[in-house]
Amino acid sequence: MAVHAHPDDETLASGVALAHHAARGDVVHVITATLGEEGEVIPADLAHLEGDPSLGPHRAGELDRAMAELGVEHDYLAAGASRLTRPRWRDSGMAGSEAAAHPRAFAGAPVAEAAELLAERLGILLPDLVITYDQHGGYGHPDHIQTHRVTVAAVAALPEAVRPRLYAVLTPRSWALEDRAWLAEHVPEGNGLTVPAADDPWPPSVVDDAVVTHAVVDPAVVADQVRALREHPTQVTVMDDADAPYYALSNNIAARLAGREGFAEIDPGTGELVP
Repeated sequence: MAVHAHPDDETLASGVALAHHAARGDVVHVITATLGEEGEVIPADLAHLEGDPSLGPHRAGELDRAMAELGVEHDYLAAGASRLTRPRWRDSGMAGSEAAAHPRAFAGAPVAEAAELLAERLGILLPDLVITYDQHGGYGHPDHIQTHRVTVAAVAALPEAVRPRLYAVLTPRSWALEDRAWLAEHVPEGNGLTVPAADDPWPPSVVDDAVVTHAVVDPAVVADQVRALREHPTQVTVMDDADAPYYALSNNIAARLAGREGFAEIDPGTGELVP
């Protein structure tokens, strides 16, 4: 099971692991906490969706199609029949935004209430392994940090006999450096994208190599990841140049699709990485 904050997070952060395990016959399940109602819309022909109540339902359709491409099961963080159609909470936007003060903002939800809903799903599905963000939410988004808190609390609430292993998605620094060098070589100048410099700051999810204890390395599933990302056109632009797939979000910063993801185990008692 992968627990994520918004539609597209599942494919961007853990699409390789999801596609890899689905391809080898494992049952793979994604739970999404919000509809991403505050997302910035990239294509001009969909620009009318940004800030509009219709963006959330539109992104739900994108998510349905992306999950079909990855071959995984999906539902939302909600109770009863609602979990199949809409989440209990909504996108909080960035810290300090107007959306953060919304009464249904996920970042402000009681952790115990959200964790109870997730623990119920865990108790039914009984996954062997759960993956989510580290304590920094990967890059600091409030909904990602909240997803970490809620997932940790939900796993900790389960009896030890059925408690799954819990892992955070992380990137070894050596991989991140390789990816930036690869982008500098493969992304053509003048295409409107920015290639990060080797010494640009890293997000918190880029860590010393020794911190990353597990990895899924499977270039064969990048094609599945690309197809899934193409189903999230409001948020992601994919450049699939045969042997050179990369993408950009609305910030127009190029990022590589390298067919590998790193992980480290989380202690559900503390929420910290296991040494």
